[in-house]
Amino acid sequence: MSIWILVLLAVAVVLVSILVFRLHAFLTLLLAGLLVAALTGNQAVKTYTDGEVAKQKMTAAEAEKLQSNSALITAPTRLTVAFGNTVGKIGILIALASIIGQCLLESKAAAVIVDRLLKLTGPKRAPEALAASSFLLGIPVFFDTVFYLMVPLARSLRERVGKNYVLFILAILAGGSIAHSLVPPTPGPLLVAEQFDDVSIANMMMAGLVIGACSSVVSLLVARVINRCVEVPLRFEGTEAGTATNPSSISEPSGESPPHGDPASNNPSSPSGDSPPLIRALLPITIPVILIAVGSLTDYLVKQNVDSTESALWTDILRGMGNKNIALGIGAVLALSLRKFCPEEQRGTLVTRSLASAGNIILITAAGGAFGVMLKQAGIGPAVESLTGTVPGLLLLPLAFLVTAAVRTLQGSATVAMITAAGILQGFASAESLPFHPVYIAMAIGAGSKPISWMTDSAFWVITKMSGMTESEGLRVISPMSIAMGFSALFFTMLFAWIYPAA
Repeated sequence: MSIWILVLLAVAVVLVSILVFRLHAFLTLLLAGLLVAALTGNQAVKTYTDGEVAKQKMTAAEAEKLQSNSALITAPTRLTVAFGNTVGKIGILIALASIIGQCLLESKAAAVIVDRLLKLTGPKRAPEALAASSFLLGIPVFFDTVFYLMVPLARSLRERVGKNYVLFILAILAGGSIAHSLVPPTPGPLLVAEQFDDVSIANMMMAGLVIGACSSVVSLLVARVINRCVEVPLRFEGTEAGTATNPSSISEPSGESPPHGDPASNNPSSPSGDSPPLIRALLPITIPVILIAVGSLTDYLVKQNVDSTESALWTDILRGMGNKNIALGIGAVLALSLRKFCPEEQRGTLVTRSLASAGNIILITAAGGAFGVMLKQAGIGPAVESLTGTVPGLLLLPLAFLVTAAVRTLQGSATVAMITAAGILQGFASAESLPFHPVYIAMAIGAGSKPISWMTDSAFWVITKMSGMTESEGLRVISPMSIAMGFSALFFTMLFAWIYPAA
């Protein structure tokens, strides 16, 4: 079977399962992966395993095991092995990030960060403060939860100034939504980084922070334009988190990250006196980023033989501390030290609730990773790589963007769109003729996960219901904003790929 027919079948299975049958994203991606595995021929599996053995990414015994029977018989085994390998790569990270996010919310550390930024900027620069706060919190905290956390502040600002409600809402999107799609350890960018062999977590994090920050600035400018064109009145105080989504939406099957805990109790506009100081609130976010960056730099210096043998111990320590799991683990320890600021009745179950929420995301992301590996075994890499000769230079980035945007618009979930597109486009990231670092392909996929947010997107319903917008207002406010965020992120991705192709 042609690899492209196989890809079309797999994408059709994903879309039909989610849109028609409302199947959970975990089951959908697992079903698509099993289909691809079953329809992959023996020769394609042998070509893949021989290549992995040559790259020393697979032992001869492992290759022989996958080739020992027909592709149809080994399909479940290959899918299971790929699922387990993906969990090993991303499971700990997502679990630790979930703990960090929950601690930041329940200890009111997140509220402290937002409150301090608002005091620093003043009322006139409140949109910038909202965007910056949302971007920072969107790194360890899933976007739905960031919005739940920030929307009460947007309402209180609207009551205080009497206008610019749309601007305040969109400022939250300009920060938190961009970080959700570009900066690990949120599930989408984390899986894309793991899917591409030549893209490390450090690469993804650094590129996401820079490109995401630039995109947020432009998106905030667009938000000001939309604010002038659309007026949304402040209709009510808000709704409970459990009734925020439209029952007809596809919140669960879409694969978006669920909220942690009860965000309604975390109002950032009024942190209590028993709140952590700003430095302690920031440490669980900033320390892992710094450690991963330092570890990556040390790795580079060691490979360039810059370090002398006398400093080998220090380089080993720095590289160890910069390991993604160790760095997030240190962040989790710092976050857990904030538990004394949490309500006493919630402290004992904090970690349990965090891990329960993370488990759902780990299953979805691992199933998506297994789906991507099945496409790789079917030969998607060489097939996509052969296209790079016909697509000139930087135009590869808009192509990756459009593929992701098409899946995102049809089925609604940014995370599932990134997972699906990464599986299809992974051949780009290993193409030797690629004129820039493959992290830019990953950034283009992240940018493509933004447009177009409309009725199929669970976040669309969360934003409209929590902010009091009608569906018509949501289409005039949220949909144009999602398009602006996507294209601005693509623009800066292409700009940096042209100016600094080596990343």
